[in-house]
Amino acid sequence: METLGGPGAAIAIALENIFPPIPSEVILPLAGFTASQGNMDLAGAIAWTTTGSVVGALVLYGLGALLGRDRMRAIATWMPLVKVSDVDRSEAWFRRHGVKAVFFGRMVPIFRSFISIPAGIERMRLSTFLLFTTLGSLIWNTVFVLAGYLLGESWWLVEEYVGVFSKGVAAVIVLAVAVFVAVRVRALWRTRRERRGGHRAS
Repeated sequence: METLGGPGAAIAIALENIFPPIPSEVILPLAGFTASQGNMDLAGAIAWTTTGSVVGALVLYGLGALLGRDRMRAIATWMPLVKVSDVDRSEAWFRRHGVKAVFFGRMVPIFRSFISIPAGIERMRLSTFLLFTTLGSLIWNTVFVLAGYLLGESWWLVEEYVGVFSKGVAAVIVLAVAVFVAVRVRALWRTRRERRGGHRAS
């Protein structure tokens, strides 16, 4: 960031959106700290990082659009424990809540990157996607860049505290997946047992 300034921050955030090896909770406060040292303008840091967020989101939106509904259904047919009806329900939910999902999803770790993919699959109007992605990203980025700016050399405290929230989100996702698998496996066993019982009766 010291070498490339705002564009460097934008590149880092864009890459974080596409493939998050380093979370934005690290990059954004670091951009704020860099601005506090006079190596970057504060408003520029917010603008550049928001630009990077939107660019990264657009790449994932494009991937979702390329995947499309038909390919998504085809994938669901060979995925174990997943039904095409699950895809249909997800699509119906996104049609009702897509705007809110994109806006608020930009402010939730993990989801902030991947929410762009279903938006692309559902071919959400690009202008709507850009508007709410930009607004959500602007809020998220402003909070963390300002935190790094105000904390100065203690900018790393932001990631330490937000990391607890990120781990909580990850734990909820793991729990939801575990419950989904358990319910589907139990239903599969029950179906097989009923079929065996029917064969014996015949």
